[in-house]
Amino acid sequence: MGKLTVVGIGPGDYDNMTDRADRALRECEVIVGYHVYVDLVRERYPDKAFLTTPMTKEADRCRMALEEAKKGKDVAMVCSGDSGIYGMAGLIYQLRGESREPEIEVVPGLTAACSGAALLGAPLTHDFAVISLSDRLTPWEKIEKRLAAAAESDLAIVLYNPASHGRPDYLQRACGILLRTLPEDRPCGVARNIGREGESRVVLSLGQLRDFPADMFCTVFVGNSQTRVTGGELVTPRGYRDV
Repeated sequence: MGKLTVVGIGPGDYDNMTDRADRALRECEVIVGYHVYVDLVRERYPDKAFLTTPMTKEADRCRMALEEAKKGKDVAMVCSGDSGIYGMAGLIYQLRGESREPEIEVVPGLTAACSGAALLGAPLTHDFAVISLSDRLTPWEKIEKRLAAAAESDLAIVLYNPASHGRPDYLQRACGILLRTLPEDRPCGVARNIGREGESRVVLSLGQLRDFPADMFCTVFVGNSQTRVTGGELVTPRGYRDV
């Protein structure tokens, strides 16, 4: 029986991949994942066997990885960002069920909330919420409630999956919900292609964010009531008394 390691590879560049993740990928025999994520590591580990599935085939991907491990191979399932935050670790455990075989190890990675925040400044120095706007697995009504609750709680908010070809207006809809509670001039930011070619960042207001042309490569940040734009950077103070 082999071992299955679920590896968070970070935003995509090797500088932001942990040594532990690199070691797991060097030591495995087979790398499995969504084809976009596999392509991020394929060149660095050319001696591996690669198995991929398209988007929406997450369960098939996880079953494939489990089957390869059951054949006695050491397998790595790659996830962008972190392996457990919107990653495959949970589904891998669900599909293995109560069995203890194959052995599973979860290797964390740098999620977009962290890497995108660093690109924009320091918008998450205090409490924050992370919400995905994809309603493929979560009903939109539940997403609406979470957005409203985060706004009412004065949390900084990170929005994953803000828009796609099938959901072009979801960020606009989310901003409409937030604007019921938050002012139009609330500082916000967008990080795109974090750690990859074409990396970019934009600092703007919540009112401007409503019409921003976001896509699936964007991570969106909405400040709390204390967030300010300082020297062009998004900064949320933690509240140190001697500042």
